[in-house]
Amino acid sequence: MVVTGGTGILGRLYCRKMAEAGASVIVSDLDQKHCTDLAGEIRENTGTHTVGMAVNLTSEDSVKKWAKEIIEMFGVVDVLVNNAAAKSPNFFRPLDQFSLEDWHMVMSVNVTGMFLTVRELGPLMAARGKGSIINVSSIYGVVGPDQRIYEGSWYEEMGGAISTPLVYSASKGAVISMTRYLATYWGPKGIRVNTLTPGGVSSGQNNVFSEKYSYRVPLGRMAEAEEMVGALLFLASDASSYVNGQNLIVDGGWTAW
Repeated sequence: MVVTGGTGILGRLYCRKMAEAGASVIVSDLDQKHCTDLAGEIRENTGTHTVGMAVNLTSEDSVKKWAKEIIEMFGVVDVLVNNAAAKSPNFFRPLDQFSLEDWHMVMSVNVTGMFLTVRELGPLMAARGKGSIINVSSIYGVVGPDQRIYEGSWYEEMGGAISTPLVYSASKGAVISMTRYLATYWGPKGIRVNTLTPGGVSSGQNNVFSEKYSYRVPLGRMAEAEEMVGALLFLASDASSYVNGQNLIVDGGWTAW
């Protein structure tokens, strides 16, 4: 299994849980040391074949080199999890102040980076006649954000006041469209391509945000990171052998209103 964005909040959890389920995992992110350290930790705790392999998804040459090393080391790829997502330096700027440079930076990872990973690793799966590609989107790729929940919201790790910029919604909507295309393109070759769409995950937002967000959720709370794992395991395994081109939304009912 290959996981991009593998050292992030959800990515590191995905890597660890898949290894606990018995998968050989390639932890991929921008920083090699972070990838190596996490892979070593997982390997020590689970005994599985886990390695860290850095990649810069904004660089075609980097993705090509990365894919070549994966093929040389493992020979096959059963599961590809496109989990990486970027936040540019001015990610939370209002729309009328959002720079084209920031737009390109986010799109180059969230959309173009995904294109490059499936272009380089998808044919390997197709030649083998089997594989699962899981593209991670967001509820804001499905519906527009409720701007009211951001009034007074704060996220210290993200630098303060937060919001959801247009580029994030646009990129995550593109992920869902790419999934549908790839599902029909590679379905005849035995590759299943699906989207996993998390709702809001509690990860350090202030009480104002958590309370406002939770009010909009039928279950009355934000998700815990662990609650995304079951859906990932399902899509990665043969339990979903006839599931293709779907968007599995794990949002506590947010999109059911």
